[in-house]
Amino acid sequence: MNNRERILSLFEGKPIDRKPLFFYFTPWDETIDRWHKEGMTGDWREYFGFDTGIQVVDIDLGYLPKFPYEEIEIREHTKIFRDERGILQEGMIDGSTIPKYLEYPVKDRESWLELKKRLDPDDPRRVPQDLAERYQNTDAVLQLGTYPYGLFGTLRDMMGAEELLVSFYTQPDLIHEMMDYLTDFWIRIYEKVTEQIQIDAIHIWEDMSGKTGSLISPAMIKEFMLPNYQKIRNFADTHQIRIFSVDTDGDCSQLIPLFMSAGVNCMFPFEVQAGCDVNRFAEEYPDLCIMGGINKQALWKDPAAIDAELERVSGMFRPGIRYIPAPDHLIPPEVSFDNFCYFIKKLKEML
Repeated sequence: MNNRERILSLFEGKPIDRKPLFFYFTPWDETIDRWHKEGMTGDWREYFGFDTGIQVVDIDLGYLPKFPYEEIEIREHTKIFRDERGILQEGMIDGSTIPKYLEYPVKDRESWLELKKRLDPDDPRRVPQDLAERYQNTDAVLQLGTYPYGLFGTLRDMMGAEELLVSFYTQPDLIHEMMDYLTDFWIRIYEKVTEQIQIDAIHIWEDMSGKTGSLISPAMIKEFMLPNYQKIRNFADTHQIRIFSVDTDGDCSQLIPLFMSAGVNCMFPFEVQAGCDVNRFAEEYPDLCIMGGINKQALWKDPAAIDAELERVSGMFRPGIRYIPAPDHLIPPEVSFDNFCYFIKKLKEML
């Protein structure tokens, strides 16, 4: 059974030879640098013998033209800059941290219409014409969509979290217009891709939940988002695309039944620190493919902590459970190479 067959069979609840071994969330760059210093050689996936997993098809779903990168001001430890998404922010000069966001490109409908000029789905630069050649010899699950493209997620990058949340009340027509346009924009591009290759998965990035649950109410999700999710699901069904996945951090317990009602059949990463328990979700939603849910913080402690965490999720490895084991987000540089080697060794034994 090859990688693609294994993953697609898992999603459909069919028998498989073993659970897949791949992590959607990679180690931080600083983590990989640490592991190389501590003995790892080459690419981390190859070193640990990972499966091919899911491969994002190389298309452009972003702004064309992109905003020019600008460094506005260099300070002692930080810099003020504008990135390719048009977001003005303050970030560290050295190291990876979440920046402080200062200004966003959309403030009202007029600025949305200006930004929309960069979102032409028929721009020929979006879809390479040689996709069939690029992906003809892979056993990867081929996916359309990735970070930072979602309905709530992309609007948050356009407007900022605070302005977006307020605008559900003050500018609901604008929020409808933006979400509806983005959905049609993606589907138009997806149509061009499916003319060349068979796609297995469509992915939406949202990050719309925090430690205490969803950032917007179920009523808002039903009104603004689910009709567009259903439109994407209908496109997927028409093109025999079997996987429709959503990435949202935090406590996603409120979101699972809502998203599943619109055709979503995979979610991740199920952050343990936000109270997510994959054992409970697997019992409540047996038709949902669950990816992640292993506490990344256990990986930087010691082998005993790793053993305890794997024992906690051991029931997820039973036959028939639609589960792809993985840490519950990016692997931070606190995780030593020795600890990660131990984790992978034990994980492979469970597989």
